[in-house]
Amino acid sequence: MTLETKLNQAYWDSRYIDQQTGWDIGYANPVLVDFIFAHFTKDAKILIPGLGNGYELELLWKKGYKKSYGIDLARTPREAFLARNPDFPGKQYLIEDFFLHNAKYDVIVEQTFFCALDPKLRENYVRKMAISLNPGGSLFGLLFDFEKKDGPPFGGSFEEYLNLFSADFEIVTMEKCMQSIAPRQGNELFFHLRKK
Repeated sequence: MTLETKLNQAYWDSRYIDQQTGWDIGYANPVLVDFIFAHFTKDAKILIPGLGNGYELELLWKKGYKKSYGIDLARTPREAFLARNPDFPGKQYLIEDFFLHNAKYDVIVEQTFFCALDPKLRENYVRKMAISLNPGGSLFGLLFDFEKKDGPPFGGSFEEYLNLFSADFEIVTMEKCMQSIAPRQGNELFFHLRKK
């Protein structure tokens, strides 16, 4: 079995069922939601791939960002999310392979999705992000800033990210994140890219 096929729906569901979810901080990451509140209007169509328990989506919805969507392979976190948010429209939390998803967004939020993918998919990730954004749309979020080949999570570097994204995106910001949560302090880059 290849790494790509191992990281499938059953794998991710088992991680949630067994509560092996070290990436889940249990609340909306302020770095991400504060950036949305400061830079995007409530009518922006937003996607969070690899949504998991969806705390960011939950907060966005409660703050009036009604065109916010999430997508994940695992069914278990979706059930927990909808139990916590019975008024949320279930059709906006999709169980689907992101690479097969066909919709356009103004904003896509990266939060622990990139690092969960087989590194062989990174070029596909960049292409799919560009395809999934409206002209001038934004991809932003957090990326790990350390080398780690065995994962998930998989690491990466500033130079790798610049090389990956530069063809399809204008690099608006890519810098050390100074507001990372304590366990990730010094290990994250904040980035904001605009589709060319």
